[in-house]
Amino acid sequence: MAKPIINYWIDVLMLLSFIITSATGLIMLFFLPSGVRAGGYQIFWGIIKHNWVSIHIWSGIIFMILVAVHFILHWYWMAKMTKRILRLKEKANKSKEI
Repeated sequence: MAKPIINYWIDVLMLLSFIITSATGLIMLFFLPSGVRAGGYQIFWGIIKHNWVSIHIWSGIIFMILVAVHFILHWYWMAKMTKRILRLKEKANKSKEI
């Protein structure tokens, strides 16, 4: 598969896992407060809190893995850009000294 297509799908999956992680985090923060209710489970949209936590954790792990893959795929570009930026800063500092 061509590298741009791989990058595209990695980015799409990163976006989806970020949205899921963010949404489940907000659901747990605002609709499923800490602690256990007396006599029952905490339920939101028919899903118990334990399952919301599991979805949140696994989508976060998937997001971290995809970010790592994204950085690996772009490592050459990042190294090149860092060198270019550092050279520009060096040139700017030399011109200020004169």
